[in-house]
Amino acid sequence: MGDDAWAGLADLFADEAYASVKGYVRTYVMHQQLLEHLPAPPATVLDVGGGAGHQSFPLAQAGYDVTLLDPSPAMLDKARQRLRRLPEEARQRVTLVEASGEDAEAAVAGRRFGAVLCHGVLGYLDQPEPMVDQLCRCAVDDGVVSIMTSNAHAMAVRPALERRWDDALAAFDSRREIGVLGVPGRADTVEELSELIRRRGVEPVRWYGVWLFVDWLEFGGTELDASDSKEVAATAAVELEAGRRDPYRRLSRVFHLVGRKVGAETTD
Repeated sequence: MGDDAWAGLADLFADEAYASVKGYVRTYVMHQQLLEHLPAPPATVLDVGGGAGHQSFPLAQAGYDVTLLDPSPAMLDKARQRLRRLPEEARQRVTLVEASGEDAEAAVAGRRFGAVLCHGVLGYLDQPEPMVDQLCRCAVDDGVVSIMTSNAHAMAVRPALERRWDDALAAFDSRREIGVLGVPGRADTVEELSELIRRRGVEPVRWYGVWLFVDWLEFGGTELDASDSKEVAATAAVELEAGRRDPYRRLSRVFHLVGRKVGAETTD
């Protein structure tokens, strides 16, 4: 796995990050937002850059036919480990594919899906256009395209809450940062990403915030207890509501854009 950029981060990402309150909130909030738009099961779902399956495996358990595509052998190993914990019926509805998202259409042999997900991936790419093009191509007509990525309008929030004031001042005019996993990242805006998918025959339907108060608490030094199920559930409920409303969603560090494919694909 010498060429696997995620080999050294797979354990941290799959086992630790998602076991935190923040990780649970992300999965829960995104799942609830998706359910507002997905076609009914057993519709097909392609999860591009799906990692260890934290977002798409619950969909398989809900009856969806899931294809998880990821370029990292280490992350796919984590996905296989987690897949073994699912009921047999759900396991049979999951297919794992090792491939880059920029090659998704070829990797799935031209198959089209009722929903195409790409969550937490665009920020690791210098240019989002090639990936966005593939996402839109892989959706059936009237299919859903779901993208979650960093919010360029909120770049100053994290350094400010960490009292890195010089960094916060610079972040107002920046699109790049070193993320919480120590990996360089890039942010987008809802407006720009909406235009990218619109040019490719996917009409933006709705967008949401994903992380707000859990980010503020974490970066401000407050540690949330993942073992306190009552507080975790209450936190998730507040985050879900904040992600639907202005001005709260606009301050979320990441946003979730949902579109629906309505016509022939176009390119720039």
